[in-house]
Amino acid sequence: MQATKYAGVATIVLFGGLAASAGYAQVNEHTFRISIAGAPGHPSVMGAEKWAELLKEKSGGKLTLKVFPNGVLGGDVQVLSAVQGGTIDFTSMNSGILQSQVKEFAIFDFPFMFESGREADPILDGPFGKKLADLTPAKNLYNLAYWELGFRNLTNNKHAINKMEDIAGLKIRVIQSPIYIETFNALGANAVPMPITEVYTAMEQKIIDGHENPFSVIETSKFYEVQKFLTVSNHIYNPQSVLASKKKFDALTKDEQALLTSTLAEATKWQRENSRKLAEESLANLKKTMTVTVLSPDEIAKIRVKIKPVIDKFAANVGPDLVKELQTELEKGRKK
Repeated sequence: MQATKYAGVATIVLFGGLAASAGYAQVNEHTFRISIAGAPGHPSVMGAEKWAELLKEKSGGKLTLKVFPNGVLGGDVQVLSAVQGGTIDFTSMNSGILQSQVKEFAIFDFPFMFESGREADPILDGPFGKKLADLTPAKNLYNLAYWELGFRNLTNNKHAINKMEDIAGLKIRVIQSPIYIETFNALGANAVPMPITEVYTAMEQKIIDGHENPFSVIETSKFYEVQKFLTVSNHIYNPQSVLASKKKFDALTKDEQALLTSTLAEATKWQRENSRKLAEESLANLKKTMTVTVLSPDEIAKIRVKIKPVIDKFAANVGPDLVKELQTELEKGRKK
């Protein structure tokens, strides 16, 4: 599949989908696998299940998508490599993890960039999101869509975090991303990169003091069983890239590709709304078992100042023009 052909595939997903009722002549029987690190009930797992349901329905049962949650096929780094190699068909993971392949994706790990998921939607579905997606075929991947994981928040088992200084000294698990590591180290924490599949045991055995994740992940992974304190910080918004193996996707017929992308577009809309609903429900449930504090705007402002050198460093790496483009799009949306 050439770049121009891929651009068409991206457009199908990012700009509204293709009518599945149009009829598809060249559809053979296929069973695909999608690997996700999260537990059942995780927003991306539920999104994949919705996609599987739609795909089966619209293909008349010819195309089957099997969902593998809990990282049973490997951690994010291993799965990404397997998707590139064609041994796994699809995955959904934090878009920022792709920076190991395409440096520009690090922009999705920048703290305090987005204020809400709804303001992220038009940017991810528009020219900016497509611009980044078009960089992935060179790495044997297709970034077919962006799902939502939500805003990340802090948990720990030592004490309540009411101010920036309370973060200092804590051993905090972060995803395997340089900007996460440097951000938390800049705040005086000891950042520990670790696959999510190892986090529960590491907190239970007190190898780490805490971690940061969206509310729904904290609940579905049952981290509240081994953590006492939850801090609402909303420090990073996580889009999730839905990735396809270029090798496997290119081998499909146009009709098979169209069915996959049109049903994914429909599943994406459902996934985002469901993710937002789950976040509200999960926070309400977590309040029953954890001590919840909210960082004030003044404390957030102090954190922004503290981590500015980290942001400046990574902005230079991904490209100042790209950062300015995203900020311009955000400001434009906020003026509407």
